[in-house]
Amino acid sequence: MDPLELRELRYFVTVAEELHFSRAAERLGMAQPPLSRAIQQLERRLGVTLLDRDRRGVALTRAGQVLFDEAQVIIAATAAAARRTQRAASPTSRLTLATKASTNHELLRGLLDANAAEPGAAEIEVLLCGMGEQARMLRDGRADVALMQRPFDVLAGFDTEDLLTEQQVAILPSGHPLAGRTSLTTADVSDLPDLPIARWPRHDGTYEPGPGPEIHDLAQLAQLIALGRTTAVLCASSRSWLWNAHTAVTLIDAPHVTTVLAWPSHSRSKAVAGLARMASRLGRSAAAPPLRP
Repeated sequence: MDPLELRELRYFVTVAEELHFSRAAERLGMAQPPLSRAIQQLERRLGVTLLDRDRRGVALTRAGQVLFDEAQVIIAATAAAARRTQRAASPTSRLTLATKASTNHELLRGLLDANAAEPGAAEIEVLLCGMGEQARMLRDGRADVALMQRPFDVLAGFDTEDLLTEQQVAILPSGHPLAGRTSLTTADVSDLPDLPIARWPRHDGTYEPGPGPEIHDLAQLAQLIALGRTTAVLCASSRSWLWNAHTAVTLIDAPHVTTVLAWPSHSRSKAVAGLARMASRLGRSAAAPPLRP
């Protein structure tokens, strides 16, 4: 069998995402008949059925789901190779660091300052992103390193250095009866009829079912808590951005959260290795208070 072509994989992934040939063809900027022929040719070459087609629409077969998962990895790796090759040709050594806009600013500032003080260290460009986007940015090459959180982020395929471990807190409207407590348990805040827990997007962009509002960014969350419409469980460092209308109460039984510096396990970048060594020193050093619990 001849090797699969990247063009074929892009065609198939687009159809698998849309589950509709006309919409997929529109996204790809082509007519539907040649797209349908390309998918049929791919199925013949592989000797499997990738898509079930009937009057109701299109659905992935079991084999199709496997190719969909594998093809996304291949396409992201190809894009990453191109981006990192272009960056390597730059006369200035530079790294792109992806992080959520809500990242602890003292932690980020400490990391950037320590890197700037290292002789010969690469310049760091900070790329702010949404919830759970860091992994995609590392895989497709938009970022070289990222700040991520264990246990919330999926770290498979990445090497990491721990930077900060902290407790979690419940963020409540200041006027709520529980806001006067010195500590709470997760059970105390998990089923409040008047304050449903805010729902964050999962890694695929969908939300768990539940009564709480779907959260898209930190500003929205802050406003909803202040209005008494929801509560949230966040890292203790979130106290730095609280309004007067908010109160943070420690959750004594919630798992601790560790912020890590992450990069692709296959990376051979000397600049990434240098930043990782520096992060390791900072994470272990008692002389770096912003990076300790």
